[in-house]
Amino acid sequence: MRRRDFIKATAAVTTAWPFAARAQQSAMPVVGILRPVSKESDQFQEPFRRYMRAIGWEDGRNVRFLFVWAEGQNERAPALAGELVSQNVDLIVAFGDPGSRAAQRASAAIPIVAMTDDMVGSGLAASLARPGGNTTGVSILASELDVKRLEVLHEFVPQARRIAVLARTRRGPSWRAPRPTLAWSFRCLKSKIRPRLAGRLMR
Repeated sequence: MRRRDFIKATAAVTTAWPFAARAQQSAMPVVGILRPVSKESDQFQEPFRRYMRAIGWEDGRNVRFLFVWAEGQNERAPALAGELVSQNVDLIVAFGDPGSRAAQRASAAIPIVAMTDDMVGSGLAASLARPGGNTTGVSILASELDVKRLEVLHEFVPQARRIAVLARTRRGPSWRAPRPTLAWSFRCLKSKIRPRLAGRLMR
C-alpha cells in the first residue's frame, strides 16, 4: 500500500466511525495517535494533518491531534496508551499489534482505530465485517483479502502460471504452506504457488 493511500485509509476510518458523533459532544475533540516509531523518523504526522485539514478537520481549529511515539520500543505502548486515556481523548488511532492491543487494554470505552497487518488473525477483532467491542480499523494483510489480491494480479498478468509468495515470519521457518483461501485461489486459476520466507532470502 502506498503511503498516500495508507494515510487516506487512516483518515477515512478515523472520521467515519464514532469520532464524528463524539466530536459533536466536545468543543474541541481530541484524537490520540500512538505511533510505533520515533518522532524524528516519523513520516506520517504532517501528511496526516494535511489530509485531515483537506477534508475539514484542522488541528487547533476544530480538532486536536495528540501524537505519542513508542520510539521503536513495543514495551512502551501500554504506558503511552494509558497516557492518551488520561488525557481524555475522544478517539485513539494505534499502529501495529502492540500499540493496538495496549489501547484495547487501556480502555474499553474509547473508540479505537487500529492499523495492523491482520486484525482478525492477531485477535484484535472478531471479524472484518463485525469487529466487536470498541475497535475497528484496517487490516493491511488480512487473509480475507488474499483472493482479491490474486484476482487483481491475474488481471494484470493473466499468462502467469508460477507465482511466488514472499512471507515474513517471526517464529522461524514455520510458514510451510500457503493460507487455505490463497491456495484455493491458485488452484482455480490453474497457477502454482511457490512460498518463500523473507528470512531465508535475506541471509
